[in-house]
Amino acid sequence: MSTGRLKQILLITDGCSNQGDDPVAMAALAREQGITVNVIGVMDHDVIDENGIKEIEAIAMSGGGVSQVVYAKQLSQTVQMVTRKAMTQTLQGVVNKELQQILGGASTIEDLSPEKRGEVMEVVDELGERVELEVLILVDTSASMKHKLPTVKEALLDLSLSLNSRSGENKFSLFVFPGKKNDVERLLDWTPKLESLTSIFSKLTTGGTTPTGPAIREAFVTFNKKRSLRRFFTQDDQPYIEESM
Repeated sequence: MSTGRLKQILLITDGCSNQGDDPVAMAALAREQGITVNVIGVMDHDVIDENGIKEIEAIAMSGGGVSQVVYAKQLSQTVQMVTRKAMTQTLQGVVNKELQQILGGASTIEDLSPEKRGEVMEVVDELGERVELEVLILVDTSASMKHKLPTVKEALLDLSLSLNSRSGENKFSLFVFPGKKNDVERLLDWTPKLESLTSIFSKLTTGGTTPTGPAIREAFVTFNKKRSLRRFFTQDDQPYIEESM
């Protein structure tokens, strides 16, 4: 089975969106284009709006991804866990689709015998190490995130170290919202390394509204632009793994 590419949006925020497109609808559009939307809600001193939690969960569900609400001090391990869990979840969906084609009916991994299920999950784990992974990171830089940004930086550096231990190729891109002039601002173009975050994060300013919907829209548009450029320069563009959940 071709490993293809997995495309993820990783949204890190601590509150409700309050400007622009509906983020839940934007996450659904991303999912339709084979992009998983994962959301991490960052708590501080037990303060997070209940509506914010509901929105975090709704965005991830609509985007076929994983959501998690955590304290800032737990962010590093959570970023890694969510990214890998979403990878496994997507690969399981791909395997389930192939099982249905091979076995017919509604056969899934869960329908297999424990022994066969274990064998299939070994394949999923192996694919998770080899698959090409592209993660576009969206960081909320509204005023309430000011004291959390150093923790976000450390979490993303840890994510880079964790994923770079895989044999598969990794590529990252980083956007913040709101930007200085627009709803969304790109800080880091596609790169296999996140070390440059060290200099970028020290220059970030916080404040303004929380345009989560426009940020998600800009993220999946960016994926589409990247794919179009690849097709322009090469004739044997490898297909992306599509969502199947």
